[in-house]
Amino acid sequence: MIMHGGRHASPSHYLFKMDSFSFLSKALADDFISDTFVAGGYRWQLIIYLRGDWIKAKTNYISVQLELLNTSSLQIGWKVNVIFNFFLFNQLKEKYFSLQDGSVKQFHEMKTKWGIKNFIDLNTFSDPLNGYLIDDSCVFGAEIFVVEKTFKGDHLSLMKNYDTLYHTWKIEKFSTLLEEYYESESFGFYKWNVGLYPNGYGAGKGNSISLILGMSGSSVPQDTKLLATFTVGIKDQLYGKHIKQTGQSIHKPSKKICYNLMALEKLKNPKHGFLVDDTLIIEAEVKLVGVVTKWST
Repeated sequence: MIMHGGRHASPSHYLFKMDSFSFLSKALADDFISDTFVAGGYRWQLIIYLRGDWIKAKTNYISVQLELLNTSSLQIGWKVNVIFNFFLFNQLKEKYFSLQDGSVKQFHEMKTKWGIKNFIDLNTFSDPLNGYLIDDSCVFGAEIFVVEKTFKGDHLSLMKNYDTLYHTWKIEKFSTLLEEYYESESFGFYKWNVGLYPNGYGAGKGNSISLILGMSGSSVPQDTKLLATFTVGIKDQLYGKHIKQTGQSIHKPSKKICYNLMALEKLKNPKHGFLVDDTLIIEAEVKLVGVVTKWST
């Protein structure tokens, strides 16, 4: 066994000092069982096998084991995920050394104990030059960290059958629009809408016409987002050369997708057919692909 690391701070949850190791190893039939201690909201005990392991096999190693207690008070089907470590104090270096694992072990009804059979071989342990057993005295320790039994994530449910929503927004007297922002009537179950900045938004402010695709927050359940493909655009009323922007997004009420679709100079030029008789026609197409909800266990 190779002891890794080494630190001056003592283990957080349990320490056991033996002042007469040779006597205890002869007097105890098989093992030493510690007092009960609490860590992570659960009750535990440390078991030290001084002359073998927990299957009663005689070995040249000291074995250690951690046991979860009072399991009868836990709910049916209980599981406790734990990261734990066992320590030995090196009295020469004045540091605690351990076997660094870091993997998560699961305690459950059929497995209430976890341990290390070959924690340290007796020859290494007994040699005072190694610092673990000096004047027949040694110190063992344990740290236990309970890993949360829940996790959170997202669950994407794809739609088996989905309809494409179409919406046309006809805006007359475009030149008279003085407000910064206008919004279309809502459409579809989730109340989608198209927003218009007649004089541009963000980088397009003052030089472009900007469109936004959004939806009403009241139409979407809390912690729900929608995966949708969409198209928003301005209709060319003379030549059919419509200006469109397509995309895909995981959408939620607070999210607005903005596009600076066209320069105002081009929009207002009657040769292009986007603004006819001071009327602008905006078209939107939305296809709901899936619903994203919060997932936890």
